[in-house]
Amino acid sequence: MSAVPGWLLVLDTATNTIVVGAGTPDGRLLAADTFEGRYRHSQELLPGVERLLARAQLRLGDLVGVIVGTGPGAFTGLRVGIATAKTLAHELRLPVVGVPTSEALLAGVAGAKRLWLPSGPRAQLRIDLGEAPQVVHGDDEGRDEDLAVDLAGRAPGAAAERGRQAVKGLPESLLRIGAARLAAGGSDDPERLVPAYAVAPRGAPTMEPEGAVAWSRDPR
Repeated sequence: MSAVPGWLLVLDTATNTIVVGAGTPDGRLLAADTFEGRYRHSQELLPGVERLLARAQLRLGDLVGVIVGTGPGAFTGLRVGIATAKTLAHELRLPVVGVPTSEALLAGVAGAKRLWLPSGPRAQLRIDLGEAPQVVHGDDEGRDEDLAVDLAGRAPGAAAERGRQAVKGLPESLLRIGAARLAAGGSDDPERLVPAYAVAPRGAPTMEPEGAVAWSRDPR
């Protein structure tokens, strides 16, 4: 039987790492797993949730809300996480909150002000704290004090290590931000909860939508 009368589920599939977590409505993390998606997010996510529930002795019937990372991230993996969160929220009639994965990554490392993510094999997505993402082409790989996620060999080693720390802390960061929104009475309309993709499709205009990069494929 669940040790808590109500709990929140945390999901994120925006990066190469699948994140599943459970916490209390006041933002206390109960259990979490982070593991490599291996480009199999659709096959790995739900079994990961089931393992977490079994280990933490949580019942799905006690779930009171769902928090999901909205990216920016890769097209296929990101859609899996958001579709799963929306389906659970719809079927169980629960509130769902989308939290930008980039916001949670930056919030998870003290003093972090800039995040780098892959945007296809030849470009990177630079996200400065509080600003819209920008696609960067060329040799700019960031600085040691930045966070670099999923950019092995394409970013300074210190930035890549800080990125790994941020991913490790992602369950707690997502929970803290999402739980605060739910506690304040906020939630998202599942019909309007959409992913922010990290790579533009062919022929897409260069103008970015406000506050997000809503693209899906390599432009070249």
